[in-house]
Amino acid sequence: MNQTLDMTTPLVPENGAAAPTLQRPLTVQSFGATHPGKERSSNEDQFVVATLMRALWIEQSSVPQSNVHYADDRGHVFVVADGVGGANAGERASALAVGAIEGFLLNTLRWLLALDGAVDASALRDFQAAVRDADACVYRAATSDPGLSGMGTTLTLAYSIGAILFVAHVGDSRCYLGRAGVLHQLTHDDTVVQALLEKGLVSPSQAADHSLRHVITNVVGGDAQGVSIEVHRVALEAGDVLLLCSDGLTNMLSNERIQAVLDGTPDPEQVCAELIRLANEQGGTDNVTVVAARYG
Repeated sequence: MNQTLDMTTPLVPENGAAAPTLQRPLTVQSFGATHPGKERSSNEDQFVVATLMRALWIEQSSVPQSNVHYADDRGHVFVVADGVGGANAGERASALAVGAIEGFLLNTLRWLLALDGAVDASALRDFQAAVRDADACVYRAATSDPGLSGMGTTLTLAYSIGAILFVAHVGDSRCYLGRAGVLHQLTHDDTVVQALLEKGLVSPSQAADHSLRHVITNVVGGDAQGVSIEVHRVALEAGDVLLLCSDGLTNMLSNERIQAVLDGTPDPEQVCAELIRLANEQGGTDNVTVVAARYG
């Protein structure tokens, strides 16, 4: 079942005040996996599962103690990127985009582990800046090498801290949130067929087998610099399951099938393994990448 989740998506609320940030502690279990599929000789997908934390490095001290102390606050980063432009170019594009995002998060976003009402409203703008940075990185590489001309990548980025989730998205990789037995698709597919669906020019059954279903209308990189970035802010609850995936999964499995796996498989590593297995069982026509995180 695919439903719309109530989300706070504006960068600044209508009244100009920062949206309140929930600080309830949530535990996070996460895992990611990728597979080339059954028909592709290379894998153009990339993923990242990472934890950001504050650390104190003790260089010298007269007090016997560990060299490193870590703060309790931790942020969780999840990224899926699906390269386009041919095996070498697509794989390069997705890797460059992921590297750019990692660098931006590490060196630029000083608020990551100190979110409160005063800075929360600017967080989505900063994630948009991170994706634009990745777009510029991929575009520069493509224009400097004729063999990489036009390369691009989808990019779906999720960051959670406390009970708040931020999502930034480009392309047709997806971010889902499973809650209370219902699968909510948070992101919108940037494809020709999705545009036709929204205009009522094709039916859902026609879209599933449409000849243009793989044509992406918005990518990081591509033939021209500049990208449209979709962003969301979601309040998390205990029991939620976050899922990021490439279209190698969603082209093979229905949302109902995906939700059944989330409901019946508590361990994120097993979720990834089972979804990849099912995608390959259904044909495995593309690279398939899955990142799952369970909040408790």
